[in-house]
Amino acid sequence: MRQIFLNRNYKNDLSFNVRLNVWTLKIIGSWPRSIDRSWLENSQHILLNVLSHCLLGFIVIPTGMFAILVVEDFYDQLKICSALSFFMMAFTKYVIMTVREGDIRKCVEYVEADWRNVEHEEDRKIMLDNASFARKLIVICGAFMYGGVIFYYIALPLTRDKVVEEGGNLTYRRLVYPVPKFILDVRYSPVNEIFYTVQLLSGFVAHNITVGACGLAALLAMHACGQLQILMSWMEKLVDGREDEEKNLDQRLANIVEQHVRVINFIALTENLLHEISLIEMVGCTLNMCFLGYYTMIEWDSKDPISSLTYIVLLTSVTFNIFIFCYIGEVLAEQTVKVGEKSYMIDWYRMPGKKGLVVPLMISMSHSTTKITAGNLIVLSISSFGDVIKTSVTYLNMLRTFTT
Repeated sequence: MRQIFLNRNYKNDLSFNVRLNVWTLKIIGSWPRSIDRSWLENSQHILLNVLSHCLLGFIVIPTGMFAILVVEDFYDQLKICSALSFFMMAFTKYVIMTVREGDIRKCVEYVEADWRNVEHEEDRKIMLDNASFARKLIVICGAFMYGGVIFYYIALPLTRDKVVEEGGNLTYRRLVYPVPKFILDVRYSPVNEIFYTVQLLSGFVAHNITVGACGLAALLAMHACGQLQILMSWMEKLVDGREDEEKNLDQRLANIVEQHVRVINFIALTENLLHEISLIEMVGCTLNMCFLGYYTMIEWDSKDPISSLTYIVLLTSVTFNIFIFCYIGEVLAEQTVKVGEKSYMIDWYRMPGKKGLVVPLMISMSHSTTKITAGNLIVLSISSFGDVIKTSVTYLNMLRTFTT
């Protein structure tokens, strides 16, 4: 008797898959709104967008003016400008995710449909395994990024000695990002405390954008990997079929081809959504790793353990962030190649008539499947990650030579 598997708990499975992405993206207004959204949801989304843009601009504009008009020391200018580059990266990624809300929604709809249309329990287990792995990547990325917020915006400024001026009559803490006096004198209370709090919120938004972008890439890429693994599972049972299934060879073959085309379309949509964000990550993280490595060495020599530890945490978070992008690109590329290998390894020669001719076509499509790239220029892979490390070290050596 045929047993039909119905994934009645697909909503719970979908929630498990996207929950962390919803948390990180919805708080900054980047999670796609539903089609039948209410005016309250729409107003909340717009408000979060405006608030996030304002918080990012709150750092970039006054601090950029301070670096250009006030700071004269090269090392201090370098520290401020490199910190602002992280905000500019976050701002650019945030604009891209906002503009591409429709593309994000299409990808999420693909994911939801795949969970809803699961046909076999073993397919559901494959998808759950890949969803669990994507969640682990997001958790690790979030731990490093939010740890950077704790160290850079809380531990570092609060452990530094207060500045004493005007003969001991004025005592204040330095802000994380300085503000020119001609805009506002932030040395006095409560302006100092207000600006510090707003800068802390701005830092959280910037780091949360990075976690959200990385999490979105992990979600989509690992979901595509899961669908490719399901496709290979179907191919293993193409010739003989399943014991509990009544589909004939033509129906099984049609399902495999349909699944393959669907996954290819999903990967192409994912690539179209992520290639700009990936390019920003590749270029920005290369520079940030160079700067953070330089600051780590400088602060290490200054015997300030909090500063050294802070820059080590930031360097680790940036390195791991770009590693995630390169790693999921590598894994996805490997899965597409495995589909071609699996197409050849099945007993295609036992297929009657000319039905086996579809196998060379699938092999060819597997080798030409769209990969995740950075700006359509660099294929994301472990090799690309190695190039990023080597380039950042080269820039670091150039920077050390220039400043010594």
